Amino acid sequence: MVRRLGVFGGTFDPIHIGHLIVAEMARQECSLDKVLFIPAKIPPHKNDNHISPANYRFEMTRLAILENPYFDVSDLELKREGISYTVDSIKALSQGHSDENKIWLIVGGDSFLEIDSWKDAGTIMTLCNLAVYFRPNFPTDTLMIKAERVRERFNNIVQFVEAPMIDISSTDIRNRVSRGKSIRYMVPDRVEEYIMEKGLYVKD
Repeated sequence: MVRRLGVFGGTFDPIHIGHLIVAEMARQECSLDKVLFIPAKIPPHKNDNHISPANYRFEMTRLAILENPYFDVSDLELKREGISYTVDSIKALSQGHSDENKIWLIVGGDSFLEIDSWKDAGTIMTLCNLAVYFRPNFPTDTLMIKAERVRERFNNIVQFVEAPMIDISSTDIRNRVSRGKSIRYMVPDRVEEYIMEKGLYVKD
C-alpha cells in the first residue's frame, strides 16, 4: 500500500501539460508518494456521446506519465459499470488507509466550490484530504472561505497547491486538432503521436 496516495480523476480527453504540472505540484506540496490518475469511464454531468472511447483516454494517460516514476494510472473506473462516481473509487482505494493517513484528492478550485453537489460528497470529504489547485483568474477569497468550512465540518486537510497558471484545456486541444492547428507542447509528444495515429478529434 502506498502510504501517501494522491488521486487525480478526470475525463483526460486528452490529458495535457496542465494536468501533469498540477499533479507534480500536488505531489511535492502534499508530500505524496504516488499520484494515481483515474480516467472516468462515464463522467457525471457530461454527454458521453461526445467523449472519446475510454480505452483511448486511458492509453493517452498512460503514455503521458511514462517518464514520471511517481505517477501511475488506474483502470478502476473503466472496469466498473455505469457512471463513474468519485465516491465509489475513493471507497475502494481507502481500504487499508487510516484516518491519520487519508487519501489526497486533487481537484481544481472550480470543482472544489461545487463539491457539495457530488454524489455522497460528505463521504468523499470524510475519507479524503483535499489538494486544491487554482485555475487562472479564479476568486481565491471564495476558495478560502469554502476551505475553512470544509475543515471545520470534516476535520480534514484542505491544502492549496501553487502551480503555474497555464490556461490549457482539453476542449481547446480538441478544437485545435479539428481545425488542423498545432498542439505541440500542449500535450506530451507521445500523446500527440497517439492522437494523430488514431485520428482523434478530427471532424468527419
